[in-house]
Amino acid sequence: MSSYGSRSAAEVVVHPDKGSLAAAVAARLVVRVLDAQVRRGRASVVLTGGTVGTQVLRDVASSPASRAVDWSRVDLWWGDERFVTADDGDRNAVQAREAVLDALARQGLREEAVHVMPASDGPDGDDPDAAAARYAAELATAAREEGVGGAVPVFDVLMLGVGPDGHVASLFPGHPSLEQGQEVGHEVIAVRDSPKPPPTRLSLTLPVIASAEEVWLVVGGADKAEAVAEALAGPGRLPASLVSGTQRTLWLLDREAASRL
Repeated sequence: MSSYGSRSAAEVVVHPDKGSLAAAVAARLVVRVLDAQVRRGRASVVLTGGTVGTQVLRDVASSPASRAVDWSRVDLWWGDERFVTADDGDRNAVQAREAVLDALARQGLREEAVHVMPASDGPDGDDPDAAAARYAAELATAAREEGVGGAVPVFDVLMLGVGPDGHVASLFPGHPSLEQGQEVGHEVIAVRDSPKPPPTRLSLTLPVIASAEEVWLVVGGADKAEAVAEALAGPGRLPASLVSGTQRTLWLLDREAASRL
């Protein structure tokens, strides 16, 4: 299995604990968004869920520096989502809205710029393949509006969590969807029979993840240490070992997650 986006080598930054990790990632994200807006007038960020990912968003919302961002010129996307009803607390988008989106809306973030993945009670009903196609079409529309080639817009930052099994987004090691997602023309896929509940999910694919300018793998906790060490050893069976950004790949860890390095 080959890696994607191997144009940037992994950089590792270790923080003392999960709290300081989340705060540092939030500060880094605000600066990156500001830089993108200076460079190209707008910024596009792919969000991740999980405990640390959600805390990053809370820290962004509470940061005085975030007021320097023109949130009306920011687009937010998701790397994966649980295919459940729109109000289900398991959804990354629901957690993000509680953590940050409502606060940023008061600072100018446009509702239409918050690109949530479809839910199981959405316009496609309980059809994850149709929902995946819908999100892929939304990505393609954004790419056309930006005037960039390809099927996805520019992602300035794409954040990922890493599971204890080395999965990223909803791409699990050894799962059939991982191979499906490496096929040309698959930007978003439905994942069925996920080894982690809920069983049905939507996910960006490895090539789309690796199209981002910067990929940040944000990982906290001792239960992730073995997967972090294996992934950083080089491309292999773990999805986390196969992703990198076109310009930069950052592994942002707490001390426990880095304990096997």
